[in-house]
Amino acid sequence: MVSNKSKAQVQDFTEAERDRIIEMAWEDRTTFDAIKAQFGITQGEVEKLMRKELKSSSFKRWRKRVSSGVGVKHSYKADPDMLRFKCSRQKTVTMNKISKR
Repeated sequence: MVSNKSKAQVQDFTEAERDRIIEMAWEDRTTFDAIKAQFGITQGEVEKLMRKELKSSSFKRWRKRVSSGVGVKHSYKADPDMLRFKCSRQKTVTMNKISKR
């Protein structure tokens, strides 16, 4: 689901797409690069969308969290192990069959 929306088309996202962008922006492990790859919008455009869609206090809390370094929102700053999370209980998928432990 790669979207190539330009700056003029950011407001054309569906409600579900806006909700997903906001959800991804709140996630500590999701980088702005991943959001750009999926939705075609830059960090600045994500910030504008967040400012528009969130309450003022929620936006300020999000900005503080992003800039504090709790999560790494830029892939070049992130530890490679952080970018791919795999739960210890997650089963291995092989040939479209879930293998047993």
